Amino acid sequence: MSCVLLSVSSFAQGVFANKTSAALEKVIRDYPNRFRNIKGEIIIENTQSTEYRSTIEIPGSTASTVTRYSSKNNDVYSWSCILFEADDFNQVKDKYREFFGQIKNSIIKTEGQKTFILNGRYEMPSEEKKFTTVIFELLPATGEMKKIKIDLTLQYEITGWKISLSVYDRDRNDNEQGSVNGD
Repeated sequence: MSCVLLSVSSFAQGVFANKTSAALEKVIRDYPNRFRNIKGEIIIENTQSTEYRSTIEIPGSTASTVTRYSSKNNDVYSWSCILFEADDFNQVKDKYREFFGQIKNSIIKTEGQKTFILNGRYEMPSEEKKFTTVIFELLPATGEMKKIKIDLTLQYEITGWKISLSVYDRDRNDNEQGSVNGD
């Protein structure tokens, strides 16, 4: 009986609200506003980009930012959050799976839109690989929400292993090519 309860509670973790999915839902709700409502003070301003502190943070995260990338046609925005950092790969791998479970099948309710479900396929991280990512999609994606990308990434950097979560504009469709001369 306890095995069944454990399975049900593990599944329910992603389907019903938890602190990670609740914060992520707030970020996704503000995506159509280009994260205007969750931008805090400016951290760094460059000619090509401006980084703001995010007013939405996932509990336990080490940093959350909104970034505006300047573009000739339309500025591109992203929200990112460093969820966890450690030197021990096995510890980070376990946390990565835990965050995946908290995000997958999250129900996202947005104003004026249908209810969405976050769907993504888990990929087992490998210490030798140094980089693993799961791209989540909103189901069913409609209208402007088709442009959104959400990814959970585990990667090795000089300072150790890092898990991050990002929500950003997909600047072009997967079947489109960019200009060769940079226009």
